[in-house]
Amino acid sequence: MRIEEEIGELLKAKNLSLSTAESCTGGGIAALITSVPGSSEYFKGGIVAYSNEVKMSLLHVSPKTLEQYGAVSCETVIEMVKGAMETLKTDCAVATSGVAGPGGGTPEKPVGTVWMAIAYKNEIATSKQVGDCGRAGNVEKAIQNVLSMLRDKLK
Repeated sequence: MRIEEEIGELLKAKNLSLSTAESCTGGGIAALITSVPGSSEYFKGGIVAYSNEVKMSLLHVSPKTLEQYGAVSCETVIEMVKGAMETLKTDCAVATSGVAGPGGGTPEKPVGTVWMAIAYKNEIATSKQVGDCGRAGNVEKAIQNVLSMLRDKLK
């Protein structure tokens, strides 16, 4: 069983809803989740917040957080995942923000750096992905990593 199917089964079994807040993954998580027949039972929607303006307006990320830590930070994905649950009224959410590449990296946040967060009711877990696998590879790795975190939390 593919991970997105497994997550769907777990969400249905627990009667939970899911939303996504994606930056560098560009809607890839939502696309994978909705590729499963019957996903409308548990998936409410996703926000692709590529710009800081959208992170602030739709996901309630604080301008101070963005200024102090940047969009690619633990602090920002925590606010994104909370914002997704609040805006889309769900029990669970996932969030990603990173430097997909090939440009845009800095010494502190090189290409391939992705922060991820998952929220399950009041619990939030975060993870940082590092290592450049090329743009498509970085995005795919982030999608699989954040879905693995969600699956493990739901189990």
